[in-house]
Amino acid sequence: MSVRLTATILLFLSFFCSGVHAVTAPKTDTAADPYVWLEDVHGEKPLAWVAEQNKKSLAVLKADPRYQKNYDSVLQVMDAPDRIPTGGLDHGYVYNFWQDAKNPKGVWRRTIIADYANPNPRWEILLDVDALAKTDKENWVFEGAGVSPNEQRALIRLSRGGGDAVVIREFDIGGKAFDAKGFALSEAKSDASWWGNDRILFDSDFGPGSLTASGYPRIVKLWHRGEAVGAARTVFEGKASDVASQAATFDSRKSHDALINRAVSFFESEYSWLREDGSTLKLPLPLSAIVQGLASGDSKHLIVSLRADWNTGGKTWPKGALISLALDPFLKTGAAPRVRLLYAPGPRASVEQVAASGDLVYAAIFDNVVGQVIKFRQGDVDGDHWVRETIPLPSGGTPGIVSVNDYGTQAQFNFQNYLTPTTLYAYDAGRDAPPKPIKSLPARFDASGLVTEQFEAVSKDGTKIPYFVTRPKQLNGPAPTVLYGYGGFEISLTPGYSANFGRLWLTHGGIYVVANIRGGGEFGPAWHEAATKLNRQRAYDDFAAVAQDLEKRGLTTPRQLGMMGGSNGGLLVSTVMVQRPDLFGAVVCQVPLVDMLAYTHIGAGASWEGEYGDPAKPDERAYLLTYSPYQNVKAGVKYPPVFFVTATSDDRVTPVHARKMAARMQAQGHEVLFYENTDGGHAAAADHKQAAEMWGLSFVYLAEKLGLKG
Repeated sequence: MSVRLTATILLFLSFFCSGVHAVTAPKTDTAADPYVWLEDVHGEKPLAWVAEQNKKSLAVLKADPRYQKNYDSVLQVMDAPDRIPTGGLDHGYVYNFWQDAKNPKGVWRRTIIADYANPNPRWEILLDVDALAKTDKENWVFEGAGVSPNEQRALIRLSRGGGDAVVIREFDIGGKAFDAKGFALSEAKSDASWWGNDRILFDSDFGPGSLTASGYPRIVKLWHRGEAVGAARTVFEGKASDVASQAATFDSRKSHDALINRAVSFFESEYSWLREDGSTLKLPLPLSAIVQGLASGDSKHLIVSLRADWNTGGKTWPKGALISLALDPFLKTGAAPRVRLLYAPGPRASVEQVAASGDLVYAAIFDNVVGQVIKFRQGDVDGDHWVRETIPLPSGGTPGIVSVNDYGTQAQFNFQNYLTPTTLYAYDAGRDAPPKPIKSLPARFDASGLVTEQFEAVSKDGTKIPYFVTRPKQLNGPAPTVLYGYGGFEISLTPGYSANFGRLWLTHGGIYVVANIRGGGEFGPAWHEAATKLNRQRAYDDFAAVAQDLEKRGLTTPRQLGMMGGSNGGLLVSTVMVQRPDLFGAVVCQVPLVDMLAYTHIGAGASWEGEYGDPAKPDERAYLLTYSPYQNVKAGVKYPPVFFVTATSDDRVTPVHARKMAARMQAQGHEVLFYENTDGGHAAAADHKQAAEMWGLSFVYLAEKLGLKG
């Protein structure tokens, strides 16, 4: 597992592929911002405004007969029984969460590993979330489960409506019921993990003073079975100025180990080893390092990726490298851990995924945005060197590490690209055999007449920006095109199969483009850092450069070119819309950040100062003001029409940004539609029907504005 903080502080990427309090009262100066009243997320007046906006938008978009076709098409794919039931390997089982038409809220289930490879596994239903929601009279959304080392219990995370705040309850797997006397945490931004079978490590809201300025827990406690929650012992306490503190556990056949991650900032962490007696030992790592996992074969080796050069032991380990630290001598005597190199990337390469199990480490490594999976094995009894082997998977796309078994030698990988549906591969490191394809997603659209190409655009400062174009092989002139981007938080956009774009766009003659702009992680930490804080404008220049290159190549025209992005990608498309309205014909902006002068007091915004900067600092505020869409949008300028999509239950970014931007643009006379779903959290959809509605609306909007036929 990776010991970055969990999704509680990660931004949005789930459209393609704990807990933050929503703002409940305005905090912006009303004199400076006439739309501050919309910051009252659940207020009567703002919700009445939302209802009126939804009514208007749905009337316009659902009147187009293509909407229903889109909706039905997306829902058919999402509910299809021939989807790959992706799960997690644990002991002898594969655990899976499954949603379909019969179970819209889903079922948590498992099957034995051997049976999972069969076309129709015999699934054991552990928890029916639809039935639970009905019994509890709650709008439960399943947010994950952690199984105890002995597989008798689980910690179930449930959200009301899909937000980040969760309820955590202990579940008896054998009895298939919640244990009324077991571990339980009331709704908060909590996280919890097993440390053995009868104790858990957890962080939560413990009352005044227990949260950071970012609104996340800063206290980690150890809770033994049979104790009252109030008797749980504090084992770590971070600072109020931090982003968060969180525990991570590593289970194996040999031991149950734990770390504490004190996130000093979004991109800086201090790691401490948790001893059996509950005391901690700070690990000698730079703050920019990321602990990716623990390889615990004959000896313990912490697997770490570096976001900056690290000088230690008379050597310099390069930025972007994957290294190991031999922990046993350090834990016993305090001696400096021996460091060894697993992989050092070149200038156009990056380490995208890492998983460790036993004496093995797997890494998905990408070069120029296409990848391979490498297996590293400890070369001798003390792991003094690592033996490297490439896992034989298809080339020319995105291989992924799906799961590794901490209690066995099994692993699962997958492969996909823009025109190749996902295939799942089973692998057993204990056997001398290549990965075996065991499940393949059927083609969701006819790709025989399509082609994917990779090009480069030249940004304003001369940097070459790669991007992928998927299009019909035969084009009769420029075509309607959607440009998608993200460009933030070191998150990479690698080639992926999208049934939505295939069925609703490509097969109707449209073009789909993905831009690998700076701010992402496609070429490692340096690619990300090149567009953070006072260099943020580079990401927007990169995106505009790709748009211009598309038009220069004759693939599309400004009238036919649309752009789409969500969360940080929503900030991207709203900024470029304001800066370069001449390049685009339409915008779909999903769950966005927009008001960059106020973002730190909205939702979890304070935790992202490491990415954007702090508007409380004069120099950073001045820079934010140069591009913040909310402050720079003006009356009298012809902007492309824009469709904002958000969710009331999004307690991470919150709907505040989209609401205020839509209201301001409407008052200025611009063409704007706005839709706010009630459920779904930061994904803006809690079930398949809500997702089908969101995508159906988005694609019919783009088709209307960009002139897509069919």
